[in-house]
Amino acid sequence: MPAETPFIRALDAWRAHRRHSRAPGPPDAAALHEVFQNSTINALLEGVYDGSMTYGELRRHGDFGLGTFNALDGEMVAFDGDFYQIKSDGIAYPVADEERTPFATVLFFETKLTHTLTGPLGYEALQALAEGLMEGPNLFYAVRVDGHFRMVKTRSMPRQEKPYRHLDEVAKEQPVFHLEDVRGTLAGFRFPDFTRGLNVPGFHLHFLTEDRRRGGHVLDLELASGVLAIDATAGFHLELPTDSAFLHADLDHDRGDALDRAERGG
Repeated sequence: MPAETPFIRALDAWRAHRRHSRAPGPPDAAALHEVFQNSTINALLEGVYDGSMTYGELRRHGDFGLGTFNALDGEMVAFDGDFYQIKSDGIAYPVADEERTPFATVLFFETKLTHTLTGPLGYEALQALAEGLMEGPNLFYAVRVDGHFRMVKTRSMPRQEKPYRHLDEVAKEQPVFHLEDVRGTLAGFRFPDFTRGLNVPGFHLHFLTEDRRRGGHVLDLELASGVLAIDATAGFHLELPTDSAFLHADLDHDRGDALDRAERGG
């Protein structure tokens, strides 16, 4: 029996008691209005892909967000309480509560500001415009854009088999999709630079078409018109996995270059 097993069992029992002893999940979490995150981006970069939380549990902490699935099986995007899995075929599927995630970030979205967008706007221009409307770079922002897009370039990671490779290695084989003349929703976050290693610094957005059929992690886009909605919070809650893969992962080094290759196609 591994030496850490009694400790991990005790910690898991404490976490389960803590979750179930709270007031009813969604109202309590919504009142906190905090970003909730399962695991860290560095753990994902290191190949920690086994799901440590179910989507049933995750929904208690937010109705908006992004993430991935057990064994890195595609991209998750959520808004208005609906969660979708975009698999490596580029197709979106509703997410069942029993599905698991190794990494996800959610919150209960509350619109603090809206802004009408007139294109053409590229990805960098859209980010700059959104940043200009934000209070400052050191809060957590949720970003949503509903609109008409001339083009959205997306990707979705393919499901992996053990032994898991690092995320930047998997990204070399990622399917890329070019969606043209589509209406849909961008959903995601802008995280502060000081969260490097925990999450993706700057913007991280996923996309879902209006018909809820296609989407993925956004690599590039050109917006024709739309409406930008921004939420902001100073609250951040991080829930760490307690499985052996996470406990023994090498997380104590800068993975910025690998993150650029994996998340931004760099």
